[in-house]
Amino acid sequence: MAEVIRMPLLSDTMTEGKIIAWNKNVGDKVKSDDVLAEVETDKATMEVVGYADGTLLYVGVPAGTAAKVNDIIAIVGKEGEDYKSLLGTDPAVAKTAETIAQPQTSNAKPETPNLNTQTVSLPAGAKEIRMPLLSDTMTEGKIVAWNKKVGDFVKADDVLAEVETDKATMEVVGYEEGTLLYVGVDAGNAAKVNEIIAIVGKAGTDVSAYVAAEKSGANAQPAAATQAAAPTTTPEPVSSNPQPDASSNGRVKASPLAKKLAADKGIDINKVSGSGDGGRIVKKDIDNYVPSATPVAAPAAKPAAAQAPVFTTSAQEGHTDIPLTQMRKTIARRLGESKFSAPHFYLTVEINMDNAMQSRAQINEVSPVKISFNDLIIKAVALSLRQHPYLNSSWMNDFIRQNHHIHIGSAVATPDGLIVPVIRHADQKSLSQIAAETKELNGKAKDKKLQPHEFSGNTFTISNLGMMDIEEFTAIINPPDSAILAVGRIKEVVVKKGEGFGVNNVMKLTLSCDHRVVDGAVGASFLQTLRKYLENPVTMLV
Repeated sequence: MAEVIRMPLLSDTMTEGKIIAWNKNVGDKVKSDDVLAEVETDKATMEVVGYADGTLLYVGVPAGTAAKVNDIIAIVGKEGEDYKSLLGTDPAVAKTAETIAQPQTSNAKPETPNLNTQTVSLPAGAKEIRMPLLSDTMTEGKIVAWNKKVGDFVKADDVLAEVETDKATMEVVGYEEGTLLYVGVDAGNAAKVNEIIAIVGKAGTDVSAYVAAEKSGANAQPAAATQAAAPTTTPEPVSSNPQPDASSNGRVKASPLAKKLAADKGIDINKVSGSGDGGRIVKKDIDNYVPSATPVAAPAAKPAAAQAPVFTTSAQEGHTDIPLTQMRKTIARRLGESKFSAPHFYLTVEINMDNAMQSRAQINEVSPVKISFNDLIIKAVALSLRQHPYLNSSWMNDFIRQNHHIHIGSAVATPDGLIVPVIRHADQKSLSQIAAETKELNGKAKDKKLQPHEFSGNTFTISNLGMMDIEEFTAIINPPDSAILAVGRIKEVVVKKGEGFGVNNVMKLTLSCDHRVVDGAVGASFLQTLRKYLENPVTMLV
């Protein structure tokens, strides 16, 4: 008997799941432990297993579409088995099937007659590549460059494209062997998460009708009209994507960092020789590039002759429009939401750092890695959160989620904006472990090499500007946290000691709290505990 596959409950807060991709097509044989689909929940991307041997008879939710928990998403049974009676028992499925059918019939009218028979399923042997979710805050990704063009043969582990997200520049792998049949997003353009960016399959497979049906359902008439001519027009814009041709396959093989450096320095990357694998251009090639005399002299002669008449004074008006990176867009969106939705209040305290400075010097004499003041603060904050769990909580609209684990995010400045690497279970780690992990993560952050799990999952955040000589500031809460600690510099302050005067090394800490979760007294109590740890660091070691 056929078995119904429903959308499983994959997280405690999940109400629906979005099908990112189907790993099997209708008619394929499946085993009980086969992964049928990849599902994006509110927490992560997970796999759905069928738990039954047989043939995939029905797919009720197309890739890129969401289904509520417990909705029927697929049916597995014997080949040729009648499964329609199972669908009639689920009104949600009938409604979904109706919605899927409507865009296809409407898509058939204006363009190709093939669309009236086209289903949402891909032709046999073809697999769609969608914009993956590469970070927990990512909503879209910008295609920096395509490493393959339509018609190229690709292997399962080939890097198809380089994608700039809100956090870093990452590589998209096709995970499928075959010919690149379709590219849906030009280099330099952005695609939303789960949007089709490419299709791989057998050479000669016609996917135009499928693409047109998908586009018409998502982007209405303009998208459908554009995709109607896909069989003939798609290869042309794609071939122009890697316009700067330097290699035999029609593209420049260069790392994202090398391309950025070349653009910043005004270097034509076509003229740079690569020293990396397969002639790939890397950072050192850009750093060591010396332009030849002939190509440089020729263009330089023209501006030189025109300089006199176009002389401008220093008072001339002008401006530069800087395009927003994906990271900057996300910072603007998330912190704007935080600032204007979470009622912030601020608490400031002064910490006497004399003992901390002495203890740090002693610890560094025996520690395998150098301990910074920021490492001391991370440890002290983590231990303080054990005693004040409301500071280790999140506002969830209908309830407050109090986390039992302590993951400390420490903000790092990069050229594109702030990113927050996360020290997991910081309360259980030694100072040397925290120092080593912080150093590694900060290095990755500045090189844009952080992996998604390394900058997500924070329960509390620290922002330290003390090394930049900032005495005191307030920070905006980093969602989903309920608080963030702003750390200023350590400065010498003259104080009265006995009958005379002395000098104390003082540091100001400012705690920003979400008043929906944290009350003033709770925040103040947390700062008192934090002060005890920092003014007596030996207490962190027992």
